Amino acid sequence: MHLARLFAAAGLAVVASGAGLAIAAPAHAANAKVSVVHGIPGTPVDVYVNGNRTLQNFQPKQVAGPLDLPPGQYDIALTAPGQPIGSAILKVDDANVPDGANITLVAHLDAGGQPKITPFVNDTSKVAAGKARLVVRHTAAAPGVDVRAGGQPVFRNLTNPNEAKADVAAGTVSADVVLTGTTTVVLGPTSLNLKEGTATIVYAIGSADQKTLDVVAQTISGLHSSPGGVPSGTGGRADTGPGVWLYVALAVGALLVIGGSVHASRRAVAVRR
Repeated sequence: MHLARLFAAAGLAVVASGAGLAIAAPAHAANAKVSVVHGIPGTPVDVYVNGNRTLQNFQPKQVAGPLDLPPGQYDIALTAPGQPIGSAILKVDDANVPDGANITLVAHLDAGGQPKITPFVNDTSKVAAGKARLVVRHTAAAPGVDVRAGGQPVFRNLTNPNEAKADVAAGTVSADVVLTGTTTVVLGPTSLNLKEGTATIVYAIGSADQKTLDVVAQTISGLHSSPGGVPSGTGGRADTGPGVWLYVALAVGALLVIGGSVHASRRAVAVRR
């Protein structure tokens, strides 16, 4: 029931985050690009879509996406690994798929160590020539932190579940995370290759008390000023194109998060840009 509460509350989390949900999708809304980050330690799951098990033992620290998700309705079920759909922890029927924005849905721990879902709208605006975008998202059970690049603070007093971002010179930097106002390193150093025309999104996940703090990275490419590409993303650590399982897993992650509110209201929702 731990995960059931997590995903059942997801719809409220999306609304509260300011992700821009509205009732009734525009007539010609673009499909959403949706990525999912699994940042809760110790909670692998099996996922069923329309009665078929499409993903087994989906593990923490994995990133899936992005999926160009068309609108539609799906039946979704989430179970403990190896358990049949009849023992679903959560079941969502006729879940509606949202349109419109580039978002990442993060299952993570709040500052007090409780699981939650936080959706982030990804900034896919163009970056200047020679620049890259660095985004840091605090999604760990840990106090406020300063984020340093090359030993110098870049973002100060970042707290869960907030983000900080800046466009910086492209190149490789060494980043670490310290407790706010100190030099006490709690994460890193991590080498980040900030490629020109990309956004590198770094997630702090896990728990300081449980000593499970870790870092997960996501990259969004195609943000060059000129010439540019269509903004897209690469989820996590795999640079190759996603297979069928990845698309299904991503769709499921998005639907599970958004389905909590959809199932309750039975009304279509859409993510505005």
